[in-house]
Amino acid sequence: MASPPETLRHGQASLRRWRPDDAAALLAAVIESQDHLRPWMPWADHYDENSAAEFLRECGVQWASGSAFAYAVIVGDQIVGSAGLHNRVGDGGLEIGYWVHGDWTGRGIATDATAALTDAALALPGIDRVEIHHDAANTASGRIPAKLGYARLGERPARDLWPAAPGETGTDVVWQVTSDR
Repeated sequence: MASPPETLRHGQASLRRWRPDDAAALLAAVIESQDHLRPWMPWADHYDENSAAEFLRECGVQWASGSAFAYAVIVGDQIVGSAGLHNRVGDGGLEIGYWVHGDWTGRGIATDATAALTDAALALPGIDRVEIHHDAANTASGRIPAKLGYARLGERPARDLWPAAPGETGTDVVWQVTSDR
């Protein structure tokens, strides 16, 4: 699979491929946002320097293999979250995932990052659809694809990609946009 650009921009959000030297900024963003992230992201609990370093190492491996393309979300010169394209929804599709520092929510940053990723994904050869999956109780995550014109395909049992987080219901809402949007 072809790779998307290493830097993207939309509105107030700049995205750039994660780098190994981002470990301290990543760790700070996660630690400062743990209360905000814990209900939806089980990895946020007990996050430490090793967690950040392993995430960044895995980002490089996944980028090289084409299985995922993870980006730091930046506003001004501050890392305020993470967003990425994941090759886990079958041929012709990519899934977008995102999180934003708790102090930066409600400002349209995740929406801008998702818009940039949507455009980048649909520009890749062989990609004709982009999906967003979120837990049914995570209504804030659902507002993003709705704002961007994704179609709500419905609900289904959550996938076993990682252990369940405390706020999750076990039901995912699936959204999709296609190249003929």
